[in-house]
Amino acid sequence: MTISPPTALKPAPDDHLGSVDSLISGLASVGYIASRRIATAVYMAVHLQKPILVEGSAGVGKTELALSTSALLGLPLVRMQCYEGLDESKALYEWKYGKQLLYTQILKDRMGEALADAPDMDAAMKRLHGVGDLFYSEEFLEPRPLMKALKEDDGCVLLIDEIDKSDEAFEAFLLEVLSAYQVSIPELGVLKAKTPPLVFLTSNNVRDLGDALKRRCLHLHIPLPDAALEQKIVASRVPGIEAKLTQELVGFVQSLRTLDLRKAPSISETVDWARALILLNASSLDGEVVRDTLNVLLKFEQDIEAVAPQVVELIRKPLV
Repeated sequence: MTISPPTALKPAPDDHLGSVDSLISGLASVGYIASRRIATAVYMAVHLQKPILVEGSAGVGKTELALSTSALLGLPLVRMQCYEGLDESKALYEWKYGKQLLYTQILKDRMGEALADAPDMDAAMKRLHGVGDLFYSEEFLEPRPLMKALKEDDGCVLLIDEIDKSDEAFEAFLLEVLSAYQVSIPELGVLKAKTPPLVFLTSNNVRDLGDALKRRCLHLHIPLPDAALEQKIVASRVPGIEAKLTQELVGFVQSLRTLDLRKAPSISETVDWARALILLNASSLDGEVVRDTLNVLLKFEQDIEAVAPQVVELIRKPLV
């Protein structure tokens, strides 16, 4: 049995959604060097219309994957940053209370006229109910990220960033969005997406996510890259860097990750360090320039103090 690809999302330029290989090259064209596993997960998410849960340590490119996919597909990006205490009103919608109060003041003066010819109390109450319904219409609604994503007629990329920082109640609230691409609004009914968004959820594994959420998503874990892939990433993100310097700095970073550090450098730190070395006109690594810039790679002073005496040895360590 074959599954026809949905027509919900518009095809990317040059048919980058035609195959996994074309998606790899498409992502590379917008600056994201994807492994085959990453590209396969995104390809399936698009064609199966499934959310994708992207896990991994901070700085490995989880958020950047959503941003790059948005750029590649030419779709707007709707981003929702998660945090402790995030609730439905901040994620879905809020009522424009100021506008409602303003309209209330305007109608207050007219209320007597509107009810003057009502034959009895029941008739008056019916008219008041009609006015009440008016105040709970889309005109008085302020859409937040989830509603904005569902209301995009031509689809979008919805990034739910760091979902593991939200609490379990919010995670449960998301289930309807992730399974049916719809939300239930008590005053208005069910709002269903005309074109389902492509949903990326990212997690730094601060806490374990529930089974119900995981069942609704494809799973992708992005590990720290091997040396060959990291060199490609640096070359892509830092145009003009010499191959020799790229090899040396990636080798040094790879060696750092074998040490017992509080926080090993991730891809984002490698790229930042490469840019710093270019700024300092470094053509190769030496002990002085590495010690002067260790604070770009390492975020804790105890790690910097532990690595500083080993710098020369780590520079000379062969890349495996």
